[in-house]
Amino acid sequence: MDIPEIWSALVWPLLKLTMFISLGLLFGQLIEALNWTKAVAAGVSPLLRLGRLSDIAGASFSLAFFSGISANSMLADAYEQGRISRRELIMSNLFNSLPTYFLHLPSVFFILAPLIGTAAVVYLGLTIGSALLRTLFILLFSRFFLPPPKERCVSCRLDEKGPVTFRDAVKRTVQRFKKRIVRVLSITVPIYVGFFLLNRWGAFTAMENFMAQNLGWLSWLSPQAVGVVIFQMAAEFSAGAAAAGALLAAGSLGQKEVVLALLVGNILSSPMRAIRHQFPYYAGIFKPALAAKLIFWNQGLRVLSLLFVGTVYSIAF
Repeated sequence: MDIPEIWSALVWPLLKLTMFISLGLLFGQLIEALNWTKAVAAGVSPLLRLGRLSDIAGASFSLAFFSGISANSMLADAYEQGRISRRELIMSNLFNSLPTYFLHLPSVFFILAPLIGTAAVVYLGLTIGSALLRTLFILLFSRFFLPPPKERCVSCRLDEKGPVTFRDAVKRTVQRFKKRIVRVLSITVPIYVGFFLLNRWGAFTAMENFMAQNLGWLSWLSPQAVGVVIFQMAAEFSAGAAAAGALLAAGSLGQKEVVLALLVGNILSSPMRAIRHQFPYYAGIFKPALAAKLIFWNQGLRVLSLLFVGTVYSIAF
């Protein structure tokens, strides 16, 4: 592997990841230092009351519409400082799956719409429905398994000296950032490089090919639809969408088969990609064992919700 390839495939993506993590940490910690958490969480206060979640969870939820890294950094800081429990950390992280989904929705729509037309609306409608179901389930679960927050007002946590000035907030943010970024990068960089090498040596491709070659249990799908699933697993989501679009245009697949094939491909390919792409930066924000647990719960709940909406769609239409 020559230097230009190392730069484009490893160094530049790692620099971009480092930049986004750094900006996310700074932004989240500045909001904390300025005591803006309550203001940021105000828009989702009814959901917080339903799920017995704190202002931290609400602020993280709101931030997740713009930056998942900022949202997770806020939760990690609150957990390390003892302001939220481990259980609330997990519930809050799962709660953020809805805004995280909407963060990526526009790009997914503009890939699918030109390729599969109205089937894109049906597919995205089902995935939105599954995200909403996950959110409702998480809120109901947390309501029964989390104690009521001791204090919901952020003003109760303000310094006794009075409101924080912007200058003091920036100073505090920089101090916290210096400590945090060293730990984050010391974990994220080695893990990212390790996953890059595994990918380079074909480990993930071999796993995906093995899964793609052992899809006999999908006999309820037509061979063309199974082909879409294989494309989606062995390549990227856009490859599966392109294959589905070509088969739909040729009349080889109907709209329902296209939607179900994309759902199945989504379910089978996402966990592996989550480990490959999410784990390096999750392990930098949270401890590696906790990061793995959060990814497991996120993907497990996501798969169950997609299976549910896919089954309902298959039976009802």
